[in-house]
Amino acid sequence: MRTALLQSSGRPGDTGANIAVIDAAAARAARAGAELIAAPEMFLTGYAIGDAVPRLAEPADGPSAEALSAVAARHGIAIAYGYPESDGGHTYNSARLIGADGAPLANYRKTHLYGDFERTHFTPGDTPVVQARLGSLTVGLLICYDVEFPENTRAHALAGTDLLLVPTALMHPYRFVAESLVPVRAFENQMYVAYVNRTGTEGEFAFTGLTLLAGPDGVVAARAGEGEEILLAEVDPRLPAASRETNPYLQDRRPGLYGALAESALAEPARAAARTA
Repeated sequence: MRTALLQSSGRPGDTGANIAVIDAAAARAARAGAELIAAPEMFLTGYAIGDAVPRLAEPADGPSAEALSAVAARHGIAIAYGYPESDGGHTYNSARLIGADGAPLANYRKTHLYGDFERTHFTPGDTPVVQARLGSLTVGLLICYDVEFPENTRAHALAGTDLLLVPTALMHPYRFVAESLVPVRAFENQMYVAYVNRTGTEGEFAFTGLTLLAGPDGVVAARAGEGEEILLAEVDPRLPAASRETNPYLQDRRPGLYGALAESALAEPARAAARTA
């Protein structure tokens, strides 16, 4: 499946303009034969929007979602994008996947919030694995900081994710995440990881770019530079299963050992509190 990764920061604070950016990029990607286009974290509104977060947040099925469903159907291409989601008095840093016919497929809420800005404005999600079927692929969603926790990608691997979409807002000086960590995540879980970053400077944040698609063999199939770009790359639906046969990390796991480690880690703070009481 040909996949397009939109590396851009759009126009922060202008949802309509950012929908237009996705529309134009989707048209271009579809003409190039892509079946899916993915945009970065918080693409609909911009990332560094401060106290405008609650004002610009929308329900998962809000007007922007309706507009992008129409874009997907018009161009015949699936769309994944990041946005601030409002629901029940809470605001989430979310990512949504729409099918090529405009139907909603999945909505994910970022589970691991990064930094003071996110912790001030967002509520963390509590569903670690969100998936949808896209053609012959099982597609999963994480957002930025989530992928830096190995437990998240392993949970997706165990649930059968073939292609993990990660809208992101990776900043300097952490370019090693895109350069080294993401390909390792793909290799250790035998899945594709599409890491789709913002670019340029936005408020106090300077984004690294370096959008990439890493394969189940850990090889980076395509990587962007630091400027705006639509990166096209091929996802072979046969490769994750073949890689899991060759590299048996998943079948060689010993979960009984890891459960004990997790219990020990959870118990240590309680023991420390008891010692100081």
